[in-house]
Amino acid sequence: MNSGQSKPIKVALAGAGAFGLKHLDALRQIDGVEVLALIGRELDKTREVARRYGIDHAGTELGEVLAMPAVDAVILCTPTQLHASQTLACLRAGKHVQVEIPLCDMLAEGEAVVRQAQASGLVAMCGHTRRFNPSHQWVHQQVRAGRFNIQQMDVQTYFFRRSNINALGQPRSWTDHLLWHHAAHTVDLFAYQCGSPIVKANAVQGPIHPTLGIAMDMSIQLKAANGAICTLSLSFNNDGPLGTFFRYIGDSGTYIARYDDLFNGRDEKIDVSQVDVSMNGIELQDREFLAAIRAGREPNASVAQVLDCYRVLDQLERQLG
Repeated sequence: MNSGQSKPIKVALAGAGAFGLKHLDALRQIDGVEVLALIGRELDKTREVARRYGIDHAGTELGEVLAMPAVDAVILCTPTQLHASQTLACLRAGKHVQVEIPLCDMLAEGEAVVRQAQASGLVAMCGHTRRFNPSHQWVHQQVRAGRFNIQQMDVQTYFFRRSNINALGQPRSWTDHLLWHHAAHTVDLFAYQCGSPIVKANAVQGPIHPTLGIAMDMSIQLKAANGAICTLSLSFNNDGPLGTFFRYIGDSGTYIARYDDLFNGRDEKIDVSQVDVSMNGIELQDREFLAAIRAGREPNASVAQVLDCYRVLDQLERQLG
C-alpha cells in the first residue's frame, strides 16, 4: 500500500485529547499528508476539533475509519489499555499504524502486535519520541561517531498527578501508569543510546494510591551489556518543576537534556537547531512514520525494535508484584 511521492498519504487519527492535538499540529507542518478522519470518545468534542483542523469525518468508533478504503494509515493517541488491541485491528484492516507510547501494558499483547506486523508487511511504529527529540539525536550522533560513550544516564520523570487529569487540565477517562508509560520512554532510550541491550533491571515502588490504584513513586536501575548504567526516578507526587530531565554522564563529557534543549555539564547551551528539519519531536516522529510508508521500509521505533523495552517492563512488573 505504498503511496507514490505525489499522492498524499491519507491518515485517520484516533484520540482527540492532548496528544492527539500535538499530532494534528505536527501533521500540519508536513507535506504530502491529509488527515481524512478523527475519532474521539465524545462526539461533540471530536466534531469541534475536526472543524478546527479542517477534517471532514468525525466519529467515535475506530471501526468506522478502518472500513474506509481511502485511509492508508492510522495514528493512535488513545488510552494505554487500548493500544495493543487497536494496533492489531489496524494491521488486520490493512492500514499502516503508528501507536503512541506505550505499545502495550501486557507483554503478550505487544508480542502479538509484532507478530501481526511482521506477517502483514505494513509499517507499524510506536511513538518513542525521545529517539526523535533533537537533543537526544545529538547525543546519539556523538555515540555513533565514537566521540562519546555513555557511562551512566540519570533520569528524573516528575509530574503532579494526585488526581486523574490530563495535560490539558481535563479529567481522564483512564489511569496513567509510571511503569508501562513513563518508564517506557527511558528504558527504550537507554538501550537505544548505548547501542547495547539491557541485561539487568531492578525496581522499587512507593505506596499504592487509595483511589487511583497505582504507585505514585518508583525507582528503577538498569544495566546494559556494555556496562553502562541508568538510574530512573519517577513520581506523580512531585509538585514542580515538572517534566523529564536526562543527564548523560560519559567518558568525554556530561550532557543534560531538558526536552528539546541540551546543555553541557557547565550548563552551557548546545545548539541542536540544525540536527533535524524541525525542533518538534512529535513532528519528527510523524515524518519518520510517513517516510517509512513511502519507502516501504522499517521505521525507527518500529514495534519490533521497541519490543525489548516492554520485555524489561514486564520483568520489572514481576519484581514489583
